[in-house]
Amino acid sequence: MTLILVEALLISGLLWQRTRRKAAEIKLMIANKQLEADIADRKRAEATLRETEERFRLVANTAPVMIWMAGLDRQPTYFNQLWLDFTGLSETDLQSGLAGIVHPEDYPKCHETYCRGFDQRQPFTKECRLRRYDGQYRWMLDIGVPRFHEDGSFAGYIGSCADITEQKLAEEARSNMSRKVIEAQDQERRWVARELHDDITQGMSLLAFNLKFLQQNLPSSRAILQERLGEEYTRVSELISDIETLSRRLHSSTLQRMGLAKAAMVFCREFSQREKLQVDFSTEGTPEKISDAISLCLYRVLQEAVHNAAKHSGSTRIEVSLVGGSDEIILTVHDEGRGFHPEEVLTERGLGLTSMEERLKLVDGHLSIDSKPQSGTTIRALVPLTPRVKSAAANR
Repeated sequence: MTLILVEALLISGLLWQRTRRKAAEIKLMIANKQLEADIADRKRAEATLRETEERFRLVANTAPVMIWMAGLDRQPTYFNQLWLDFTGLSETDLQSGLAGIVHPEDYPKCHETYCRGFDQRQPFTKECRLRRYDGQYRWMLDIGVPRFHEDGSFAGYIGSCADITEQKLAEEARSNMSRKVIEAQDQERRWVARELHDDITQGMSLLAFNLKFLQQNLPSSRAILQERLGEEYTRVSELISDIETLSRRLHSSTLQRMGLAKAAMVFCREFSQREKLQVDFSTEGTPEKISDAISLCLYRVLQEAVHNAAKHSGSTRIEVSLVGGSDEIILTVHDEGRGFHPEEVLTERGLGLTSMEERLKLVDGHLSIDSKPQSGTTIRALVPLTPRVKSAAANR
């Protein structure tokens, strides 16, 4: 009986050990399965991350703007392909030498804006000039926004740069144009004031003085009185003529009453008489009915071109022609004077030709300049007869 009990105990112990081994084997198998699942999950996560990074780089490298990223230490960690193409540098060079391509005048302010954005974890916008691969500086609009992890912790910044050089140049051109317009207006006011003071006012004062003297000292004979009154009548007529000339300079009533061709002819004739220059005018096929915007535009261009020719060319003869077609009208002003370099004239001669171009743009017109030093100048303004008038400014 005892022997049977001992054998039963041995068998039970063996079974227990086998059960424990089996349980351990099962636990190990489960752990291995879990490890394999974890490894597979990690590999899938890594693959997803690589795919996400590759997708981001693909999108970033084909984007039409320069994209950058920076880490927690404010140092750049990524530049897209457009950055590399623009600067001609590698990503490593950019990460270590970004300050070297920022214009020295812009760097302090840009660095301050960048650091303040990082400190405040706020988006920022800044404008600066960056040196291109060819050494030319281009204006850039740089916009940066903070990045955050899923748990809300700060991850750095991502930003983009867009080339705004053309916009900057356009703003500068508009500013220069505004300045030149103001200068031209002031110059016109000074001219009117000078004409009024030097000619008309003094002429009126002399007339008043002579009439007062005549009143206080009547001549002894009727013949002498008539002679003196005739002299004052002549002086009054000259003053009226001066006032009419000044009025037409400011606004041509002839243009409204008689049309462009006759107004241009009158202007050329009076300018020739006043400036002692030969101004030959011809017209062919000019329509009688032309919109007010086109008429005034071409009349102002004619005034400016003829005044410029008289002032700068040194020529004693100016040729003006006005030719109309079925769908366009062409004004030509030609002189055989000293000429100039057209590419330099816009910056060297102030408003002049620039104002002509701006006026013509308002009626969809086009200005061409043919000139060489010592070879004369031809200015041609072409305007379609049915333009899209863009602004009432053409009527000023």
